[in-house]
Amino acid sequence: MPHLKAVALTCITAWMAGCAGYSPEAGRPDPRPLGREYVAYDAPAKEAKPKEPTKPAAPAPPEVSTEVRDRVSLRDALALALLQNPGLAAFSWEIRAAEARRLQASLLPNPALGTEMEEITGDRTGFNQTETTVTLSQLVLLGGKRAKRMRLAGLARDLAGWDYESKRLDVFTDVVRAFVDTLGAQKQLALTEETVRIAEGVVRATEGRVKAGAATPVDHTRAKVALASARIELARAHQALASARKRLSATWGDTHTRFTEVVGELEIDLILPPLSSLMENISQNPDLARWVVEMDRRRAAIDVAKAQAVPDLELSAGYRHYADDDVDTFVAGFSLPLPLFDRNQGGIMASRANLTKAGEERRSAEVRIATALAEAYASLAAAVKEVKLLEADVLPGAKSAFAAVEEGYERGKFTNSDLLDVQKTLADARRQYVQALVGLHRAKADVERLTGQPLPVRNARPKP
Repeated sequence: MPHLKAVALTCITAWMAGCAGYSPEAGRPDPRPLGREYVAYDAPAKEAKPKEPTKPAAPAPPEVSTEVRDRVSLRDALALALLQNPGLAAFSWEIRAAEARRLQASLLPNPALGTEMEEITGDRTGFNQTETTVTLSQLVLLGGKRAKRMRLAGLARDLAGWDYESKRLDVFTDVVRAFVDTLGAQKQLALTEETVRIAEGVVRATEGRVKAGAATPVDHTRAKVALASARIELARAHQALASARKRLSATWGDTHTRFTEVVGELEIDLILPPLSSLMENISQNPDLARWVVEMDRRRAAIDVAKAQAVPDLELSAGYRHYADDDVDTFVAGFSLPLPLFDRNQGGIMASRANLTKAGEERRSAEVRIATALAEAYASLAAAVKEVKLLEADVLPGAKSAFAAVEEGYERGKFTNSDLLDVQKTLADARRQYVQALVGLHRAKADVERLTGQPLPVRNARPKP
């Protein structure tokens, strides 16, 4: 009997064993052109994937220092943030979790081992007349449930990849905005410091003119008030720069500011393409491209819901031993639920409703992204015009007027009020110019985020 038991269990196990192998695949789309050259965080897989001999080995990405330097460029900031941003890392781990869920969906139900003993008496015969049955049962999934679950989980993994790409572009855009804000704050601080120096010179000049009788004490008081106002603006500029530096550090997950300054130029000679050509590239936006996979996922969910209506078959096999006769026999059976009442009608209806809902959500995304692109393009075009106007007329005029009045003031041709007015005009023009350049870069970043690719730029031009 022991030999028969071993043979029976071995045959049953071999009959019911076997599960299709599973190999996790990368559920991540190709990166959009914007920022493609930077290495982004990729959560490590638990098991190393075997290399395919038919494919050439990919070139190793360039090494990027993860140390924050004293002077940070835009490339440094982007490299740091894409590797160390905690939000992007979370999206990368979501891809790994989706891969694990697809692995789980590929597994077969576990077999069940059972035993049953009958005719157990309480007298001295004990177990001498018992009937012992040992069975091994296996649930057989019908209706293609396993394959359909795997497809649904695979599409969910692909969606996680699209969400990761959206987050990567968000991080890229946030870094550009934070960097130009910091660079603009540095420029504003330098301009404000220059304004303070000019105001201090006006106070000294006015004091000398008062002593010489060429100006009144009121003129001296007005000069000191202008100097106090400039110093207040200087304190605000320091605070604005500190806040901007903290926001930039936060993009790579640093709660402390460990760099001293950012390096770069705000002046840019942008080639502004027509809006129609940018609209043609809107499909590069992962927030819109993901809906192709999302629609497939909703259809796959309908297939899974329909498969749930098909009952699963449970097979069982084993052997039975009669103790009184010392006889062994084989037993077999099956169990199949009858789908009389529950055919997953509600689940199928809900899945179909979700597919219709996804179609409306896709249309809403198309309208929202196209509208956002049109608004961002309008802001960008306005910023380009503003910068050109400031460079061509406002800044040269303000500089020329200040130089003329400053020279004439020393010769007594202009009053203290004239000098203070042109000083304020020049300071306001310079601040406006820096603000316009920052606005230009921010609008450019918004357009690039919506299209998923960088805008063309000519070589840097000289400062006005």
